[in-house]
Amino acid sequence: MPKLPAQKIPLIFFRSEGGTEPVREWLKDLPPEDRREMGKDLMRAQWRWPVGMPLCRPMGEGLWEIRTTLPSNRIARVLLGIDDGVLVALHAFIKKTQKTPPSELVVARKRLKELKS
Repeated sequence: MPKLPAQKIPLIFFRSEGGTEPVREWLKDLPPEDRREMGKDLMRAQWRWPVGMPLCRPMGEGLWEIRTTLPSNRIARVLLGIDDGVLVALHAFIKKTQKTPPSELVVARKRLKELKS
């Protein structure tokens, strides 16, 4: 049986009521090599969705975490949700602790709730 071509799931950036895209702005502030690595991981998620560890981990309540080790020796996370069959980059941050801080999850869940309302 022939292999079917991969299906790419669309990925968009969360946009606030004021028109800002916090994740896109966060990415633009990264050094170019870090930004490129994050872009690769976001693209991998789009082409392989649903994807598991080590790239992506479910965080509960409709959130997933893209896990990227940056060339600058830092660890970054992008929190995603799904809305109407589209991946939405809700929140991004540089991880400084072993466990994802609850405050970061709160921001992403709030944005996901805004999308769905």
